[in-house]
Amino acid sequence: MRFNNYSGGGGYRRLSIGPGAVSPFIKLMLLTNIAVFMIQTLVNFPLAELLGLTPARFFAEFPNLLFQPFTYMFLHANFWHVFFNMFVLWMFGTEIEFSWGKKSFAKFYILAGLSGAILTLIFQSELPVPVIGASGAIYGVLIAYWLLFPHRYLYIYFLFPVKVKWAIPGFMILGFLAGGGNIAHFAHLGGAIFGLIFVKADWRIARFGSTLKKLRHKKQEAKFEKNRLKAEDTMKRVDEILDKINDVGIENISEEDRKFLEDASSHMS
Repeated sequence: MRFNNYSGGGGYRRLSIGPGAVSPFIKLMLLTNIAVFMIQTLVNFPLAELLGLTPARFFAEFPNLLFQPFTYMFLHANFWHVFFNMFVLWMFGTEIEFSWGKKSFAKFYILAGLSGAILTLIFQSELPVPVIGASGAIYGVLIAYWLLFPHRYLYIYFLFPVKVKWAIPGFMILGFLAGGGNIAHFAHLGGAIFGLIFVKADWRIARFGSTLKKLRHKKQEAKFEKNRLKAEDTMKRVDEILDKINDVGIENISEEDRKFLEDASSHMS
């Protein structure tokens, strides 16, 4: 559980649970996942068999089930499964979406879920049962929050303050150790790896872009300085030739000096 402290206009501090208002894409995900879960519960049809990611069937019927790596992240096994996934998405994803924007966060969320599906297909290609849940995408969100806000505090059980940089890895380790054999660990791992690469790559690209900009600026400065020195040398030579003209007359200067004046005049024009 995370708390945010706010200072009111009267100087007192107000304690608020969670990130506050629900961001647009997360609101869409909450409504979609809850609606799909209600359909799973109320309709007598094995949606998980069709829309869940079943690696063995995916490869056996390829390419007929190419939708499964996308649709699996909208199905859940039971109430607590969908509740905790959506709760974590709201708690940790809201601030990221407000920071990145709806489109960037939506792309990140979907790609994290797809990365979980890809890693599952690679390492559990013969798995005969469907993998379902948004946890791959959620783990990507957790890793992104861990990297972006490592010094924020989470209040465990509303009592014990723990920094994000320690709390989130702790949650993941506990989830792995206590999850049991029916947990899609490769989906979790795939989403987490994608979150790590996505955020770190953004940092590196930003630094690389800044370095390129500095190099271009230095190159432009060097070019400007070279042109300035060349112009100074040209004007110095022109002054010398003009002084010579004053002394001996224009008809007595050399052909080389005459050509230099013509070229300088043309260049300055």
